[in-house]
Amino acid sequence: MSDWHERTGRIAALTGAGISTDSGIPDFRGPRGVWTEDPVAELLSTYDNYLADPALRERSWQARRDNPAWAAEPNPAHLALVELERAGRGLTIVTQNVDRLHQRAGSDPQRVIEIHGNMFGVVCVGCAYTTSMAATLDRVSAGEADPPCPECGGVLKADVIMFGQALDHRALLKASLAAETAEIFLAIGTSLQVEPAASLCGRAVAAGATLIIVNAEPTPYDSLATEVVREPIGTALPRLVDLMLAR
Repeated sequence: MSDWHERTGRIAALTGAGISTDSGIPDFRGPRGVWTEDPVAELLSTYDNYLADPALRERSWQARRDNPAWAAEPNPAHLALVELERAGRGLTIVTQNVDRLHQRAGSDPQRVIEIHGNMFGVVCVGCAYTTSMAATLDRVSAGEADPPCPECGGVLKADVIMFGQALDHRALLKASLAAETAEIFLAIGTSLQVEPAASLCGRAVAAGATLIIVNAEPTPYDSLATEVVREPIGTALPRLVDLMLAR
């Protein structure tokens, strides 16, 4: 369907790490990704390993403190999605990212579904204690390499979904609904290798949506896509948004 951009219904966008690389945040699986260059770093995102290994938790807290996302700013790709939303296109963003750059760019927080949580909160795995990441990193800077929960002594972690943890059921339901009611489904900067997020592409296509993939590397869902774009996301996405708004 070469005229896919003329469809006027709802739009859903699934965004992954690739949309934030122009903001200075490395992706994970790309040629220069965090896990590509340091395979051990992937262990930091594995729940069971994190719980079992205090040394790994210490490294995790250092990585959180030094995360380039703290200094990152939204880039033209984030801003293009804001433009699409403000044009009244019924956009819902389902993001695998935890950096909140969509909201900082101006996307309506009610229209951004964070299926992997966000990096700004901290939770205890043993009780209901929650706090801010900033407060916990202050403890790390003060000398607590692996700060325990102040209420139960349990393990603290960022309020993000790690490998081995189930996604929030409500967030996944909202994401599925967005995919199944969209006429255009954009998969942007995601390897589409992590389920169940990647399966949203299949759900959208099965419900009649046009799938457009914008990613530097091949994905398992390329064969379902009407168009696959390999251009840099910071230039490709604004161009695609201009197409959709030009009618």
